[in-house]
Amino acid sequence: MAKKMSSSITILLVIFALQCAITLASDPDPVQDFCIPNPKFGALRTPLHNILPCKNASEATTDDFIFSGMKVAGNFTDMGIAVISVNPTVFPGINTLGMSFIRSDLKVGGINPPHFHPRATEISHVVEGSVYSGFVDSANRVFARVIEQGEVMVFPRGLVHFQMNVGKNPATIFGSFNSQNPGNQKIPSAIFGSRINSELLEKAFGLSPKQIRTMRRKFDPKRVS
Repeated sequence: MAKKMSSSITILLVIFALQCAITLASDPDPVQDFCIPNPKFGALRTPLHNILPCKNASEATTDDFIFSGMKVAGNFTDMGIAVISVNPTVFPGINTLGMSFIRSDLKVGGINPPHFHPRATEISHVVEGSVYSGFVDSANRVFARVIEQGEVMVFPRGLVHFQMNVGKNPATIFGSFNSQNPGNQKIPSAIFGSRINSELLEKAFGLSPKQIRTMRRKFDPKRVS
């Protein structure tokens, strides 16, 4: 009987631990209607975007809840993509609400290279254009097809996903995240732009030392070895 009771307690503890892990993996629920960051504490604005002290609610204005910085495309990279990221540091009204979003513009043939968001699921809405979109699950299955204007695709949290403009005109995409700090890990930069041992990369990808140096220069110009 004691052994059975011990097993039951162990199972309950495991379930409790899993529940805690799931809870901690999400943004915390707000404890007030809203929390407009107090500009007096700007120094506390870290990349985590989750320790922004609130100003008095009576000081909030309508402008705090409106963002106008997505009317036009941002600056394009050599991959043909321009991204405007919106989080509480630029849009105070979404602080503590567990959300953030982006505007992405793709030139014809432009790509959003493989990447993932460790802390958020993304909903991607094609506002204009035709975009080949997809993600890869943990069994290496690819879920992808061309989505057209007005269509939406979801990218589950933590899974590698990608996009490419396959239309004849520029494309515009609106992405929304269920975290105010989703994170963005770009696969090529994470591998070749980091300080992973070169010999390990040579063995992992079957590349020569020269090829590894070439990749490092491409994704981390400050480092050549």
